[in-house]
Amino acid sequence: MKSPTDTSVALIAMRWWHIPAVIEMERELFDEEAWTAELFWSELANPHAYYLLACHPDDEEPVGYGGLAVTGADAYIQTIGVQRAAQRQGIGRRLMRAFLEEAAARLATTCWLEVRADNAPAQQLYASLGFVNRGVRRGYYQPSGMDAIVMAGPVPGARGTR
Repeated sequence: MKSPTDTSVALIAMRWWHIPAVIEMERELFDEEAWTAELFWSELANPHAYYLLACHPDDEEPVGYGGLAVTGADAYIQTIGVQRAAQRQGIGRRLMRAFLEEAAARLATTCWLEVRADNAPAQQLYASLGFVNRGVRRGYYQPSGMDAIVMAGPVPGARGTR
């Protein structure tokens, strides 16, 4: 496997033909709580959604992915993941910044997400982008029963934010 970095990956629109590779990453990252192919198909068909794939530019080999949905002034990070071997190389941050830029373009002012209570590295990433803890959803992740931390942050450049 190639060793990707923030600058060595391209962000492209996720398409239906990327779903099998994304499902493979989902299973690696989230095991029993992985999204299904049907859920990704549904998300890609949603006109309010914006999904990206982080991949090697020469062969579109995916190393990360994520999705955003915007409804009115609120944006929601639907999912985000980076292959374990590619984590801590800036790819998740780059995806998040792209989603925040898209949220601003769609006139959202606040971005929301849920993150596993036991995923401290992801919580630190989101906090570094201005997200703050807004609450807990007890037993949110199934079947594990793990709690979700609800976080929200301002959309940089959006009207009414700094």
